[in-house]
Order: sequence, then C-alpha cells, then structure tokens
Amino acid sequence: QVQLVESGGGLVQAGGSLRLSCAASGLTFSRYAMGWFRQAPGKEREFVATVNWSGGSTSYADSVKGRFTIFRDNSKNMVYLQMNSLKPEDTAVYYCAASTLRTIVTGAGPYDYWGQGTQVTVSS
Repeated sequence: QVQLVESGGGLVQAGGSLRLSCAASGLTFSRYAMGWFRQAPGKEREFVATVNWSGGSTSYADSVKGRFTIFRDNSKNMVYLQMNSLKPEDTAVYYCAASTLRTIVTGAGPYDYWGQGTQVTVSS
C-alpha cells in the first residue's frame, strides 16, 4: 500500500532552519505531484508548497514564499521542504501529500495520499 512518511520536524528558534523529508513507497513516485500542507492548533489545514512530477515547476503559499523551498529526488522517492527564516507562526503539524494530477496542485482536494505529519515548533 502507499505510504508517505515525514521526518525532520522539531523545535527551533525563530530565524532558524529545518529541512523536512517525506519518504514515499508503494507508488510510482515520478507519476505524482507532491505537496506540503500544515495545520496549526485550532486552524484548518493549509497549503504550503507543491512540486510537479519532474521537479521543474513549483508553487508556494504567499506566507512562505522566499523562505521555503520544495524539491524532490525521484531516484530516491523523496520530497523535501527546506524551511529558512522560520517564524513562530510557522508552528504546525506538517503533512506531505501525493496527487496523481502530476502538475502543481495547490488545493487539498486533488491529493490522493497523505502522511501522518511531523510537528514543527518555532519558539520566539
């Protein structure tokens, strides 16, 4: 079965950096667009970043543009989220997701598979 497993979360001070990783198995990874979403306590899940099947096209939420970078390695079935200049408002559980649409996908609806999430906490 399809599995997406996130890692790399943790506690970091404001201004710091983290790199999240998502390991995919049970699917032909290069046929899927990948995305990162996050959910803070008491808030709805929100889009963070997406990358198309090849890695050649990306899109970001305005709140993270210029600070976060999404990239993938199809040879390793991995997608990453490099997060720099972290802010307390970035605190959330971060989820990776896979979509068969292959192109960049900014809404949650078209994603077929989801990971369990990894906690990111940014202290002020």
